[in-house]
Amino acid sequence: MKSVATAILLGSVAVAGQATAQSPVEIKITVPSVSTDLHTQALTVFKESLEAAAPDQFDVQIFDSGSLFGQGADLDALQRGNAEMTYVSYQLIADAIPEYGLFTAGYLFQSPEHYRAFFDSDIGAEFKQKVSEEMDIQLLDVCYLGTRQLNLRSAQDIQTPEDLAGIKLRMPSSDSWLFLGQALGANPTPLPFGEVYLGLQTGTIDAQDNPLPTVEAAKFYEVTEQITLTSHLVDGINLAIGNFVWDELSDEQKAAVNSAAKAACDWNNEKRVEGEESLVQFFKDEGLQVTTPDVDAFRSHVQDFYMNSDRAADWPEGWVDQINNLAAN
Repeated sequence: MKSVATAILLGSVAVAGQATAQSPVEIKITVPSVSTDLHTQALTVFKESLEAAAPDQFDVQIFDSGSLFGQGADLDALQRGNAEMTYVSYQLIADAIPEYGLFTAGYLFQSPEHYRAFFDSDIGAEFKQKVSEEMDIQLLDVCYLGTRQLNLRSAQDIQTPEDLAGIKLRMPSSDSWLFLGQALGANPTPLPFGEVYLGLQTGTIDAQDNPLPTVEAAKFYEVTEQITLTSHLVDGINLAIGNFVWDELSDEQKAAVNSAAKAACDWNNEKRVEGEESLVQFFKDEGLQVTTPDVDAFRSHVQDFYMNSDRAADWPEGWVDQINNLAAN
């Protein structure tokens, strides 16, 4: 009887072990963005694409609006193993690896396709490897957040950076944002986002910069007369997974996760580009002048401003030229 009981017990343990081995990999995704944001919605595309590629192998749970971890705590959650995925900005990466402050510079990237070309290049592979080693996360793909444009309180003839001299341009209050305002030729003025509408209305500031969807959502078009399409910062954010879970995946599972991330960012990018294109006509219909300056003059001025500053001293040698060349290919 004892041998029979032992056999039954061992058989039960074996079955339980098989069940455990086949349990889906839990992936908790934490983001501070609200559910209606496109890059939040893209996470559902990620979940559905991953399930299609690897049925029943993953349990993807999406926590938006900071419901799991608040803004600023999500990266720490990945590094501590308390969540599996989140979006990581280039600003956060630069905080951890100063040489990658390069990616916060104006006019570095020119389009969502340019970001993808960098990601798929040799220097992109080097970038992702160093981030993995020093930040303990794996960058899967980069999603387009929008292209920042100038939005002026009063219509003016803006063709080159010299035309922005003396313009009080509202920028976020961090040092890197204020430096970008200087590089554009303006007088950068820090102001909380919640005060921008009133600042434009009263003349505390002369202009602000944001992607067009933000201008529409915050109704800045109600208190401004002009949008100038400088396209000075094509902004992206990286979809990342913690190495503690990534390193446990099979090669097939890693390929499925990468493919799902690409599908999510492709969906996000298409929707954002469509939205930006339609908004140009919307602002014209609202009575704003929409102008295009000498973008090449702005790009040359801004990149020279960065390259001649102390900030560029630690940038990887030759990367600016290589990234510029990727846009031309």
